[in-house]
This record gives sequence, C-alpha cells and structure tokens, in this order.
Amino acid sequence: MKKIIYLLALSLCFACTEKKPIEISPDDLHGAIDHVTEIMIHDIFSPPVASRIFAYPNIAAYEIIALGNPEYKSLSGQLDGLSPIPEPVNPGGVNPELAALIAHMELSKKLIFSEDRMEKYQDSLYNRWSDLNEEEFEASRSYGLAVVDHIAAWMDKDNYKQTRTMPKFTVDTEEPGRWQPTPPSYMDGIEPHWNKIRPFVIDSAQQFTPPPPPDYSMEEDSQFYKELKEVYDISQEITENGDETEEVQIAKFWDCNPYVSVTRGHLMFATKKITPGAHWIGITKIASRKAGMDFEDTLYAYTKTSMAIADAFISCWDEKYRSNLIRPETLINQHIDDAWKPILQTPPFPEYPSGHSVVSGAAATVLTEIFGDNFAFEDDTELAYGLPVRKFNSFNEAADEAAISRMYGGIHYRAAVEVGVEQGRDLGRFVIDKLNMKAGEAQIAGQ
Repeated sequence: MKKIIYLLALSLCFACTEKKPIEISPDDLHGAIDHVTEIMIHDIFSPPVASRIFAYPNIAAYEIIALGNPEYKSLSGQLDGLSPIPEPVNPGGVNPELAALIAHMELSKKLIFSEDRMEKYQDSLYNRWSDLNEEEFEASRSYGLAVVDHIAAWMDKDNYKQTRTMPKFTVDTEEPGRWQPTPPSYMDGIEPHWNKIRPFVIDSAQQFTPPPPPDYSMEEDSQFYKELKEVYDISQEITENGDETEEVQIAKFWDCNPYVSVTRGHLMFATKKITPGAHWIGITKIASRKAGMDFEDTLYAYTKTSMAIADAFISCWDEKYRSNLIRPETLINQHIDDAWKPILQTPPFPEYPSGHSVVSGAAATVLTEIFGDNFAFEDDTELAYGLPVRKFNSFNEAADEAAISRMYGGIHYRAAVEVGVEQGRDLGRFVIDKLNMKAGEAQIAGQ
C-alpha cells in the first residue's frame, strides 16, 4: 500500500514538472500585426512601402503552416521566384503555429526602422514561452529563424533596395495638367519607381493598366473641367452650413494619410495615421474574429489579402506616374477659388487613379471570396484616431464608400475613384483565380 502511494506521489510530481505545450491563438497573431502597424505609424512609412511590410511576414508564417498542414498549399512555385522553405531538422519538436508567429515577428523586425520597439514586444513573449516550455520554444524559434532567412533572401530580390537609390521624381511645370507638389509641405512625389517592385501574384505592374483619365482641358464644356468643378461644388455643398455632414465624416474616416502636416505659427509637424492598406488589414482582423477563425485560417486571410493589397499598390503606382495628373487642389486654387482647401490634405503623389480606391477594390474582392458576399461588420479601425465606428453590410459596400470618400475629401476626381475601384476589383479577381492556397481552390486555367 505504501509503495502504491509512493508511486502515485511520484507520478504527480512528474506531472507537476512536465512542460506543457505552448498554445498560440489567433489573438497572438492579431496582436503581433497590430504592434507592427503601430511601429509603421511611428516610423511614417508610405502606403506602398507599408503594403510590402505587411505581405512578406504573412507569407513567411503561412509557408510554415502550409508545410505541415495538407489543408493549405505552399506558395512556392505560385509566387515569382519563391522556392520551398527548408524543412525542420526535428519536426517533432517544432510547434508550427509558434514557429510561424516567431517568423512573422522576426521578418517584420527586418522591415521596420524602430527595431527596438519590436524587440521589446518580442522579449516579453519569448520569456513567457520559454518559461512554459523551453525546449519547444527553442526548437520552434530556431526553425522560424531558418524560414526567415529563406524568405528574406527571396525578398531581397524584389528590387526594393535598388529603388532606394533611383532619382527623385522630376516635376514637369511646362506641360499643363502635370502633377505639382501641393500645400502645405509641398513634398516630392513619393515612390515614383514603385512599378519596378516585383509583384506577388500579378504578372506585371502593367497587367491591369486602366483606361487613361479624361483629357486635360480647362474648357468649361470638357469632361475634365466638369469633373474638376464637381469636386469644388461637392466640397462647398457638404461644408455649407458648418456642420459635419455624413460626407465629411466619410471623408475623414477613410483618410488614412500618414503624411498629414500641421502648421502652427512657425512650427510644422506631422500627425500620424494608418495607411489605406493598414485599414484593410484591420478589417481583415475584424472579419476573422467575427467568423471565429482559428490561427491557420486567420493567417490565410491575412496572407491572401495582404498580397492583393501589395499588388494593388504596384499596379496603381504604375499608372499614377504614367498619367502624372494634376490634383484638384492645384487647379481649383489657380482657376476657381484661390482660398479653397480640400477637406483632406492632398497626399504627395499624382492623382490618377485613386490609390485608396484601387486598394479597397482589391482587398474587398479577396475578403468577399474568403468570408462571403453579405458579411456585415462594424469597422472600428479608426477609433484610435478619434473617429467613430462605421457599419457595413459587405466588404464591397465599404470599398465603394472608401472610393467616393476621396471625392468628398476634395483630393480626387470622379474618374480616379470609379476607375480605381474597378481596377482593384479586376486585380482582386485575378488573385483569387490564380492562387491555390487551400484544398478545393482551383487555379486559373493553364497555371
């Protein structure tokens, strides 16, 4: 009897000291992405560059999950130049979800400026995981870092580093209708060489080239002038009584401009906000939480959406610097009302097409494929910036509102928003058709 009691006590002792497996939840992934977004806001990354920062870490994490889960398909062979990631040396000792999250954070750290902010966040997690199960943590971390090295080597061939040394955009003041820097800071045009970045899914930056904008003309019966006057008239109408109308609220909600400059006396400083891509990444979080997705499906949604967003910026920026169209603010001040200011601050790059419209069309199309056509959600993405929650019956409804918000804000003509959102939707449909990421998804014919 004493022997039995001794053995039971011994077994209980071992049970107490036995290391528990580390559990990773979707909220851990949401938290890591939210933290990276906060750092990007602090570091003031441009919208195109921010989209790249979102995409690569998601891909690294996704590839780890796809390697061991037959429900998911590797992106190697589907994305230009991406080869299969290395297999773990000790598969039994690696926690795939933990390794994926570590890879996500470690690659994110390579893409931001404020690495110390990311390291502080990582250290708190790493210490907790190591205390829970040091052997599992070390094996998973080692494997995650090996995958980071693999994805980083592929990432370094996307021409990003080369574009950092290319010349600034040359402003053409001789030809009427060409873009000019806008107040208050008159910044140079950002990322004029973004069309040279290697796309993720689309075949080239030119694949979804939209029709050109209306021909520049200041004749009052021309289509271009009518669209210019429309921007002015709308802004006057929605601000006439001094009240904050629904249209003004919509414009502010979808502003997403990380370059807003504020002048007070002799001081000029920036107010920091998320980018259009970050707003749609936030919507992805909202949708995946509402749908009750597990870690793997959440990562799948982030990865597919972020690649569509990144390619949308490449496609959009290709046309922006080809059409090189002047902004409404410049022409309204020159020809209609020299005291007029748009509701939103005009961002520092050419007008056509609307970047937010293209990105919103692409993201909404992919999210609709993942979550369904009538997926209602409450968008609280802008609460941190003092803006209330907005409700939408579908992702496409949100995309349409994001597009028209640019006209309400006074920073785009009608053609830019209407053509832009359709350009994005065409691109999004291509992403859906071409990628085979989950069991049951069919690739486009011939792929």
